Order: sequence, then C-alpha cells, then structure tokens
Amino acid sequence: MRIEKKGMVRRIHALRSMVPRSTVLNSTVLKNIALRNARLSCVAVLLAGACSGGEKAGSAKASTDSATSTKSTQGNTSAATGQTATETIHSARVVILGTSLTAGLGLDPSEAYPALLQQLADSAKFHITIVNAGLSGETSAGALRRSTWVLDQPAAAVVLEVGANDGLRGVNPDSTQANIEALVDVIRNKYPSARVVLVQMEAPPNFGRDYTTRFHDAYAGVAKAKKIELLPFLLDSVAGIATLNQSDGIHPNKNGSKIVARNLFRALTPLFVALSSGSPAPSN
Repeated sequence: MRIEKKGMVRRIHALRSMVPRSTVLNSTVLKNIALRNARLSCVAVLLAGACSGGEKAGSAKASTDSATSTKSTQGNTSAATGQTATETIHSARVVILGTSLTAGLGLDPSEAYPALLQQLADSAKFHITIVNAGLSGETSAGALRRSTWVLDQPAAAVVLEVGANDGLRGVNPDSTQANIEALVDVIRNKYPSARVVLVQMEAPPNFGRDYTTRFHDAYAGVAKAKKIELLPFLLDSVAGIATLNQSDGIHPNKNGSKIVARNLFRALTPLFVALSSGSPAPSN
C-alpha cells in the first residue's frame, strides 16, 4: 500500500516528540514504525467498512425475512379463512340460555346440539358463533338470576330454552311465564338490538291435562306479550322415542341430539342469514 511522503514525515515528527530524550532512535527505525502504523490504520479502515457493509446487509436481510414471514402468515390466514389479509370476518354471537338439554347432559360436549348447530352454521357459511349457556337442573327462576352474568358479553341474539325443569317439578305455569317475560326484559335492557327467540317446551303428562295445557300456553303468552318469535318444541320428533333418548327417557342421545340440531337450524336459518350479512335481524 502506497503512503505519501508528507504523511510519513508528519508521523516521524510525532513519534520523535513522544519518545523520551534518553531513548536513541534513528530515522530508519522511525520510518519503519510509521509505515507499520499507516498499514494498520488502512487495515482498520477496511475492516470498519466491511463491518458496516455487513450490518447493512444483515439489516436488509432481516427486513426481507420479516416481510417474507409476515406475507407467509397473511397467506396462511387467507387460506384458512377464505378472505384476504385485509378483510375482517364478522361473527355474530348467538347465546343459547338453557337447561341440561342445552348443556348436553350425558353427551360429549361435541355431541350436544349447540355444537352440532355450530357445525351446521359453519357448513352453510354463516358467520355465527354459538355460545352454549346451558346449566343442568336450572328452572326459569334460576335462568333469570343467572342472566346478569351469562350476558356479560355482547350478544346479537339470545335463544331461550328455559322452563323444562319447571314442568318436571310442577311449577305454576303463571310463575314460569312471569320469569321468562322478566328474562326477556333483562336481555332487552342490556342489549336493546339483540334478537330474542323463545323455544317451546312441554310438561310431562303425569301432572294432568290441565297442567300440561297451561304450561304449553305459557310460552305462547310470553311470545305474545313480549312480541318475540316462538320456535317449535325443542324435542319434536325426539321426545318419547326410546332409540333417540338416553336411559332416563328425557335427554336425547347422540342421534336424538342430531335431530334437535337439524330442527333448530331450520327454524333459526332466517335469523342466521340476517346476522351473517350484517343486516339488522328481523324485528321481534
């Protein structure tokens, strides 16, 4: 590497000033030291440039890797959802507030009718999230008390499967009706735009014809008083059929649960269509 003469002279003078007077160094020694230092300086400059270039290259590569990773992630999301990376899927929450029939007593959670209803909704490409809020043994009075915390999250619609245990216990149908009406009021007060749907339930015949008739009519009374939709009997085509029920003769087995889900899906399809499209649900 070529060193200019003037630069070497300046380095020699600098070295001379740094050496103690008692030390004897001739010009040749000083020239060699200056030349070595100059070479080391050049090497340091080259290394600094190489390191700087390496950092820039590494930074560029990291940026490229990051962009590739993000793109890959977005691609996976798109493949999984069928939407572009910039699209957001709206999923309406549909809460089913119910008893052990909704909870799926005696069944695997995946076999309970709310889970099957979710599968049917997914297959139909409805953007619906079914929330199973079933509780075994609960009466209409219990559902009313529980509603304050069950509805802690926003709901686009609430399906009421309540009162079955009232019928099993012989609760006064007037009380059942009053509890369900109060429950509808709680939902409307908390989520005014939520759609409320009531599912017909029936009492067993052992309490007599008068009781079963009054119990049946209580649901129609709620629907009329609160102007909400009344769906057919939850266990239609399932109740009383041994091959579709568990050994207790009350709760559907997995085959009976499939029928319940299909029946309910047909009844709820207009609501699901409205919720999935983002348009207002049909008025209560």
